[in-house]
This record gives sequence, C-alpha cells and structure tokens, in this order.
Amino acid sequence: MTHTFDSTVLREYDIRGIIGETLGPDDARAIGRSFGTLLNRAGGKTVAVGYDGRVSSPMLEHALVEGLTASGCDVVRIGMSATPMLYYAEASAEEVDGGIQITGSHNPPNYNGFKMVFQGRPFFGADIQKLGEMAAAADWIDGAGAVSTRDIMGEYVERMLEGLTGIDTVTLEGLKVGWDAGNGSAGPALEMLAAKLPGEHHLLFTDVDGHFPNHHPDPTVEANLADLRTLVAEKNLDFGVAFDGDGDRIGAIDGTGRVIWGDQLLMIYAEDLLKTQGDTYQGATIIADVKASRALFDSVEANGGKPLMWKTGHSLIKSKMKETGSPLAGEMSGHVFFADTYYGFDDALYAGIRLLAASARLGKSVTELRSAMPNMLNTPEMRFQVDEVRKFPAIAEISDRLANNPGPEVEAVNATDGVRVNTKDGWWLLRASNTQDVLVARAESDTEDGLARLISQIDEQLELSGLERGESVGH
Repeated sequence: MTHTFDSTVLREYDIRGIIGETLGPDDARAIGRSFGTLLNRAGGKTVAVGYDGRVSSPMLEHALVEGLTASGCDVVRIGMSATPMLYYAEASAEEVDGGIQITGSHNPPNYNGFKMVFQGRPFFGADIQKLGEMAAAADWIDGAGAVSTRDIMGEYVERMLEGLTGIDTVTLEGLKVGWDAGNGSAGPALEMLAAKLPGEHHLLFTDVDGHFPNHHPDPTVEANLADLRTLVAEKNLDFGVAFDGDGDRIGAIDGTGRVIWGDQLLMIYAEDLLKTQGDTYQGATIIADVKASRALFDSVEANGGKPLMWKTGHSLIKSKMKETGSPLAGEMSGHVFFADTYYGFDDALYAGIRLLAASARLGKSVTELRSAMPNMLNTPEMRFQVDEVRKFPAIAEISDRLANNPGPEVEAVNATDGVRVNTKDGWWLLRASNTQDVLVARAESDTEDGLARLISQIDEQLELSGLERGESVGH
C-alpha cells in the first residue's frame, strides 16, 4: 500500500510537521518502512529509536517501530531521551546500524518530527526525499524484525563526565553553575549528570513537559533565557547553560547575565582546543557557519587554527567535518560538534561539560572569557517571508550582480551559502533558508554608522530583485 507525505514535512535536515494536520502515525509507519528498507539494502539491520517529551511522541514511536520491523529491521528502543542520547546509542554500539529520534526540537508543542542517522553519517537532503519516493511507490522490503529495549542514560552520563578527564576536580569545586532544561527531554539526564559533577549546580525545569509551561525551549532567543538570568543573578552563579527541547543545541550566559552566542561559545571551545592540548590540534580546521562573527574566524587564526566558513545546517556541518577531519565545529544556532575526544555529533549536555573544562584549562572564568571578546555590533538573525519558488533564484540574482558589478564598497564576496559580503564597514549576509520560505539576513560592524550602511546595502540588493526586508518572522 502506497503512502504520500504532506508536501511540507520532508525537509532538508529532518522531517517535521503539525500533529493531526500534516503529520501522524501513518507517516511514521511509512518512514519506518522506507528507512528500514534502505538500511537493509545497504547491509544494515538494527535501528535505535528514541523520542522526546512531546505528548504525540509515544504514538509516533509506536508506529515507527511497526514500520521498521515490518521491513525486517531489528529495533532497539531507548525510550524517552534527548536527541544526543539517540546519537550516542547509534555511535557507541557496533551492532547498531542506524538511528531515528522522534522530536519536534524547539518547535511549538503541536509540532513533531524525526532526526535520523544512517550507518554513522547524517541522513538529510536527497536521503529524506528518497523516503518520500519509496513510500509513494510502496518500494518496501517485507520482513519481521525483533524489538528490544536498552536503558542507556547511566552510561551516557558517564561518557559526559569523560569531558573533564585530566582536570583536577579541586579546581571545579568552587564553581557555581545554573542549568535550564526548559522542560525538554534533556531534563532527566541533566539531573543525573549534575549530581555527579563537582561544584554547586542549580537546575531549572528538568521535569519533562511537552507543553513547555515555563518558556519556549529555544535558547538562541534571548527572551527564553530570562529565568536562567534571574537564577544566575539571585544565586551569584559563575555562568548559566540552557538547552533546546531535545538537547542538541546549547545557549549560555555569563556571570553578569550577558548572552554568550553560538559563535562566541565556539571561540571559547576553539581557544581551549588550540592552546591547551600541546601540539595535538595546532593547525586544526575549525568550522563555523556563514552567520558567525568575523571575530570568531580571527580568533581561530590567532590561536593557530585554520578557520573554515561553511554552509548553515547541522547535517551539512557534520558532513564537512568528516571530509576535512575537523575536530571542532559549530553554528550560530547553538549546535556544537566535538570530534576530538567525542563522536562529532551535536550534544548540548556535552557542550555544557566542555564549557566547564575550557574555563578550568584556560584558567579564566567564563565571564572573563566573554569579556575578552571584541565588542562587535551586529543584527540579530533577520528572517523575512519570500515565496518558496522565489527564494533561491533571488539569491542567485544577487550573487550574479555582486560578481559582475560589485560596487566600490565591496571588498570580497563569499558565495559558500548565499552571499556574505565584506566591506570596510564589516560584513552582511543574505541566504535562503533550506527549511522555510524565508530569506535570512545578518550584518556586523564596528560602528553604528557602519551597521546602518550595511543594512542599507542589503535593502538595496533586495529592492533590485523586487523584494523588501519587511518585518522579521520567527523560526
């Protein structure tokens, strides 16, 4: 029996939809049939399956497991978990060939979706489209797989603690840290982890609640850090860490309540990696997406690393890390990837541990590390609606114009992902989102006047393509 997905759910990096409208158990079953068939044909057999704390997740998990086993795959159920726990289950067990996490990530409660890994590599783009093609043709293997369960939280937490290997725990005893799980699925693992950490740890919202009653679980939106900021101030903590709904993206604030954005966190991690590990990582390639600050790329170079600007998207970054052998990468969105002594996937709990480790090894507080960063003036990520069929052609037009007639103010154009334009005032970016019908803009300068000029250049290019920036829209 064939199955057709709603046109909006098969996305670039994952599968995502609205429960009862564009996504339901029949979709989950078809995903299992197609993914299981692909894995079987590639010589794989066993799939780890986990799910987040959303109300709809157990229903989708049940149907997904039905689909996988009906295609002859054996399923290892790890239960309710953070997405990096699913990645860990896939990466740490030789007998596991693939993994699927049911999660709506940081989306509203009525959303849900699937993130996948296939024989150790990200599963995205054409892979996801292939699932739709197979379902539409009912191109499925029939079989009868077995189902088992595995409790991995204890071993996962012990693996987190290895991020502090070699650090004298006495140096961490005086540390005071706040943690905000946002009622997401990382809460239970965070509780177990914090109980084993040296120092003083204060936890917020570790109860898993798919309605997210306290605040939306997206730590890259400053308003969502208000509770953590209050906790850090009231308890006089050294810094605070926050997670998104499924625990693969990190947000942070220092002891004074300043946000430490994704590229600034990567600056700290890169400095630690490049300066405290002897010659092990000197000259290493450190990857960041095109939205990251110039200050990050300058810092990596100053500390002896090779900065590489790459396309936005966690799957794209992970693939580029494998290709280049990079030990560290990150995105503005809070995805951070450690492949030095970890597995190379995005894990916000591990990133939190590595922030403790970096502070200890560098001998500076997180607040001191944040204060040492240059004060760049930049816009938030501006996202504005553009018709789906227009967004990529518009970027192509702008790229062509800048290549053929850049104008006197343009010093260089990087077309890795959209267009990132350097001028004497700083830089500006325009790119098409891979997951929504929006264009994304950002600009950064040393001065207010310079920032205003950069924004006017963005507006000018949009106008030449018959578009306007208008009001920014949400994720």
